[in-house]
Amino acid sequence: MARFDVPGASIYYETDGDPASPALLLIHAGIATLRMWDPIVPTLARDHYVIRLDCRGFGESTTDDVEFSNNDDILALLDHLGVEKATILGCSRGGQIAIDFAVEHPSRVSGLIVVGGGPSGFPDIDLTPEEDAMFDRLDLAFEQAEWEKLNRLEVELWALGVSRDPAELDPDFVRTAYALNEPNLRHVGAKAKPIPLEPPSYDRVTDIAVPALIAVGDHDLSETFAEFEYLLSTIPESDGARFAHSAHLPSVEHPAEFAQVVHRWLSQHNL
Repeated sequence: MARFDVPGASIYYETDGDPASPALLLIHAGIATLRMWDPIVPTLARDHYVIRLDCRGFGESTTDDVEFSNNDDILALLDHLGVEKATILGCSRGGQIAIDFAVEHPSRVSGLIVVGGGPSGFPDIDLTPEEDAMFDRLDLAFEQAEWEKLNRLEVELWALGVSRDPAELDPDFVRTAYALNEPNLRHVGAKAKPIPLEPPSYDRVTDIAVPALIAVGDHDLSETFAEFEYLLSTIPESDGARFAHSAHLPSVEHPAEFAQVVHRWLSQHNL
């Protein structure tokens, strides 16, 4: 448990494993904090130096109302820890950050794992009627400043999935999914603004020259499947993985299965 300062912010991070082992940096989803990785860290840290952080605007990290770059924050963390290269694993929003970092700082990336995420600049796609209706509920909660309701609706949309009945899911997972997003309520009203990558990574992923694992849960949203197929078809050295009984957070819903898939892939590519 530690912090380091960057311009305009104090970033909370944690490390596990031997610093002499290959580095693995974990970037959380937008409906969670670094706590989402708790169940899989013991497995990965057996032979990796596992680094995870709360991005600005999330969890225990704090920020002033400034413009900032997620790429710069990650680069500063790697430099702070003396890590020359790392495999970057990002979920959802964290997946986009991981992709952006890989195209912007290729010399610092040894591998890329994207779970339920896509590149910046990905075009909008048509959603299903059920997805549209759920997004309308989120928009209304935002317009009415019902932040606790919005926080829970985000979990229902992404983690639980619009195609599933929450009553039929593992109650422990449902409670955990809500609990992972709840700490982010403290950041409501923060005005820190991430600077988008220019040009976006959408047209640049063909330049990613490291092994990539692209993963998705079978109950995720339509746009996520489109991103999944796009990344598999455009990143030269990419493998795909699908999690049959998960939505947007397979590492939380089925951590043992997820850790096994990731660990096996890392071993296959000597990462």
